[in-house]
Amino acid sequence: MWRLGFFFHEIAFGLLSVFIPLYLVTSAMGGSLVDVGIMASLALFCSIPASFFWGYICDKTRRYKRYILLSFFSSMIVIFVFTLPFAQNRIVFIILYVIMSVLHVAHEAPKNVLIAEHYSREDWERSYAFYEGLTEVGWFFGLVLGLFMFAPALSVSSIANNVLYLCSGLSFVAFLLSVFLIADPLMIFERRLVSIERNIDFTFRGVETASRLLDGLPVEGRFRKDSFFSFGVGLVLFSLASSLFFTPLPIFFSIPPLSFPTSVIFLVYMLNSGGAVFGYFIIGRRAGSMDAKKQMQRIVLLRSILVILLVCVVHFVFYPAASAGLVLVLLGFAYAVYYILMISLSMELIPAGKTGLFDVLVGIGGATGSFLGPYLAQVLGYLPQFLIAGFVFLIAFFVLRIFS
Repeated sequence: MWRLGFFFHEIAFGLLSVFIPLYLVTSAMGGSLVDVGIMASLALFCSIPASFFWGYICDKTRRYKRYILLSFFSSMIVIFVFTLPFAQNRIVFIILYVIMSVLHVAHEAPKNVLIAEHYSREDWERSYAFYEGLTEVGWFFGLVLGLFMFAPALSVSSIANNVLYLCSGLSFVAFLLSVFLIADPLMIFERRLVSIERNIDFTFRGVETASRLLDGLPVEGRFRKDSFFSFGVGLVLFSLASSLFFTPLPIFFSIPPLSFPTSVIFLVYMLNSGGAVFGYFIIGRRAGSMDAKKQMQRIVLLRSILVILLVCVVHFVFYPAASAGLVLVLLGFAYAVYYILMISLSMELIPAGKTGLFDVLVGIGGATGSFLGPYLAQVLGYLPQFLIAGFVFLIAFFVLRIFS
């Protein structure tokens, strides 16, 4: 039940995820594709130290609920401020968005810790999958709201305030529900226990390998400790490639050769979100029966292939809308599986007190890609930029092979 507030929170941000870049570009503010990139990258770069701070402070104080409430309440306030006349200036709008993003990430590290501490290690993938599946359904409903609000072919600017009032209200509902439903864990020990178990297992394998070598017996398998460095680099590269691809995507769908109406753009993103929901369901069912590291590699390789496939779809397929939708469904599915495996491994590798490091690494890649994506799209064109994103996914695949 404590996850219910996050569900309504994601409805708001699912709607905003497509609305905000379109609003910045098509409204009287007169923003450009580069402005979208600057806004997204500034928000993520400023969120990097904030993520580390929120992760550190919540573990230091052992209080998690207060930072989740701060995130939801501040989102409600800033989204409402977007409707005020002075916020219709492009620079002011970007500054407000950056402020909202810095406060918004306050709930990420506490949420990860709550799941890790409420469940044993064997149930982490299943628990993260349930949480992410639930919130992805919320994100999906946010896109559905966007689809229906723009279905009468209304312009983005004509109903902007209605969209923002709705999202502010949804954040307030998330805040109220979290006040009553979320409670801090009484004891904080599961992550430390997992860390101790990993060290004991590594020591045991070392002794076993040494014994077999001394006895002249063959050594089975490989003996090495997981490399956090290659794990972190792979995480940054995957986030970089995802932002390269997705940041300019709403604008790409709105211009020739596709020229989708706003409602259809929401529909396409609904397909992507629906694929993610299915992915969370699958990973929740099969988490205990799969090799997390190998599956993670395959998923990253699949993302690379799918991004490159989208380029072919737009160029050579007679029905690019339907084909692009199918590719986005598969991209959503792949991301869901990757994210659950990656976040579970991160909670093993990242010690208590440094929980925000996961969001920091994601933020570094995301911030860089959020600027480079729109910039490269404007300078080189969208399709070369998508090919670059696919190539970065491929590099991430090879780095993660080194990790495991």
